[in-house]
Amino acid sequence: MTRQTNPQSDFPITEASLGAAPQLNDAPSWIYEIDNPYLHGVYAPTENINISADQLTVEGEIPTDMHGAYLRNGPNPRQKPKNQYHSFDGDGLVHGVYFADGKVSYRNSQILTAALLREQQEQQAVWPGVMGPFDFSLPDFPIKDTSNTDIIWHNGRLITLWYNSGIPYTMDPITLENLGPLDSPSALTRKMSAHSRVDWQTGEMFFFDYGDTPPYMTYGVLNPDGTLKHECAIDLPAPRLPHEITFTENYAILHDHPLFHDIDVLKRHNMRVIRFHRDMPSRFGLIPRLGTQVRWFECEPCYVLHTSNAWEDGDWVTIDGCRSTNPMPDADPSEGALSHMLAYMRLEANNYRWRFNIRTGEVREGPICDLNSEFNKSNQIFHGVKTRYAYHQKIPLRAEGGHTLRFTGLIKYDNDTGHRQEWDYGPGVFGSEAVFVPKRGADRSSEEDDGYVTNIVTDTKDWTSYCLVFNAKDVSLGPIAKIKLPHRVPYGFHGWWARGQDIYR
Repeated sequence: MTRQTNPQSDFPITEASLGAAPQLNDAPSWIYEIDNPYLHGVYAPTENINISADQLTVEGEIPTDMHGAYLRNGPNPRQKPKNQYHSFDGDGLVHGVYFADGKVSYRNSQILTAALLREQQEQQAVWPGVMGPFDFSLPDFPIKDTSNTDIIWHNGRLITLWYNSGIPYTMDPITLENLGPLDSPSALTRKMSAHSRVDWQTGEMFFFDYGDTPPYMTYGVLNPDGTLKHECAIDLPAPRLPHEITFTENYAILHDHPLFHDIDVLKRHNMRVIRFHRDMPSRFGLIPRLGTQVRWFECEPCYVLHTSNAWEDGDWVTIDGCRSTNPMPDADPSEGALSHMLAYMRLEANNYRWRFNIRTGEVREGPICDLNSEFNKSNQIFHGVKTRYAYHQKIPLRAEGGHTLRFTGLIKYDNDTGHRQEWDYGPGVFGSEAVFVPKRGADRSSEEDDGYVTNIVTDTKDWTSYCLVFNAKDVSLGPIAKIKLPHRVPYGFHGWWARGQDIYR
């Protein structure tokens, strides 16, 4: 086992920062020169790129009505970082697990962003990371737009998106061939936030962008064919860092949370210093889907990364999601130069419900559960109308061994009652965001949880990765199928279920 320490940090790096394991044989050698846990163990980048495999070992049985693809995005840095590394800096790598007629295959593909292509040409890192210092002479961003955060399907293409609101890139949904940047139909922006939403009922795509110059936010809607249907500027008091958008049958819901950076500090020192302003409310803005006027509702101060769903019920609009009241935990000086990044990435959040009365302006809010969980998904067929169930990842707190962000189990919530089912991945096994898989041909006449849940896990004891398939009605019974993947899949961010009716022609 390799062990190194950095004199600027008391945190040791090991070949398996999450447990004893054999030597990694697929990671670049430069990771051993850097004392950063997000470059080691389950987080280490892989050099297994452009892999395709049809003959996969399966324990259990693949359901024959599981028809489509599980796509997952995540960081996979290709060059040694020039500054301190953050997971948001890793070049996007998309993994695809394809299901059809009880058979399964796998492939992956690196997202060829403009920044990655230049760095491959120069054989070195060019862009700094999100921890700075920034270089404003570089195109598009002073920091590297990696497109590594989310992935969605719309208008026959996969679209990859970035945490900090970046240039969307496109891929073929079957081959994962890179198709280049999305031709922006917008008159206001070339960029999209990390999380855009697709309404499976109408085929519309809801997106927003944000930045450091007015307008600080833009909102738009694309037609099913990718053309622009609607867009407008959103009035905000200053730059913000929203992450999510949600929709109901009549509204889109925008976010304005009191977590943001000081633009003057950024300009003077080329550093982004983010603060959580506990004396300011969180705001959710309801805007008619094709409207321009936003009605803001003020809530208790918090930050929201991900919502499960939103819907209307008479005069009330309800949002289910995960709420963090401590999005910038105090850094531990003993963790050295990476202390602020490590604190931010530990992610403290719980399942929560907000309700807004569009007639009276009344706000009601409260927890569904106090367990630390996030990366929540629900049945996308029912997005925009009332849902009951959501599927989360369990995240250990630091006191429970959560030194880094890791997913140790799958949770199914009944958000109406707070009841939950759990499946623990097992010692040294860590998961990724799980998606709901509707059965082939399902629609809104189907039961909401009549389907499957799937994700990718990696066992740090032997660096084997698997795709797991659960019966969505009872995830506590464990996976009904366990598919061995051809190589270790590094830790990642968000996933998407692409329906077979959309991608198979």
